[in-house]
Amino acid sequence: MNILLIEDDIDIASNVGQYFESKGHTLDFAYDGNTGLELALSHNFDLIILDLMLPNKDGIELTREYRQQSPKYTSILMLTARDTVEDKVQGFEAGADDYLVKPFSLRELEARINALEKRQQRIQHSQLLEVHDLTLNIDDYSVMRSGHTITLKPKTFNILKLLMANTERVITRQEIINSIWPNDLPEGDPLRVHIHNLRQKIDSPFEQPLIHTIHGVGYRLFAPSKPNA
Repeated sequence: MNILLIEDDIDIASNVGQYFESKGHTLDFAYDGNTGLELALSHNFDLIILDLMLPNKDGIELTREYRQQSPKYTSILMLTARDTVEDKVQGFEAGADDYLVKPFSLRELEARINALEKRQQRIQHSQLLEVHDLTLNIDDYSVMRSGHTITLKPKTFNILKLLMANTERVITRQEIINSIWPNDLPEGDPLRVHIHNLRQKIDSPFEQPLIHTIHGVGYRLFAPSKPNA
């Protein structure tokens, strides 16, 4: 894997670098948030590991800006000494995929990285996405919910595919826009229109809503443990 490590603690960066380079991975390093974001956006990494507390730009801000600006999805693992629920929620809402509390063992970090790599490979190679009673087949562009066939226009289909492939996290508005309209965004608010149309097809005819707005951030597709939770 090609890994970017953004960590201002030289000892931690050195230990992590030596361990994973000995495992055959390639690492690039940044020691502050601004440099880390610049490297993340200008190079093609398989994984980004970053500290929450960084000079110039902290990990939350860096992650949020990266998700807004990068057209490519790259897994992000956040390292931090903070272990409260609120800290973790902030990290996940910003766009992190996993969260590891310091101090940590290198073997645990390796296990987390391997799990993220396997999850990303499943998303990339799976032709059938399933969330609750909703299925999307990438091969034949078909969508079904509770046995009912749902017809979607191409861009609406691609928005649904993006949401279903990332069901464990919030997808920011900018990330969707970068993916669906990478070169030329139409006038008005086309994303809002597509989300409205998607809800009419995916949610309105059924008891359990799956598409949820995370106000000020973006959208998440998942089935709560309780209806309307």
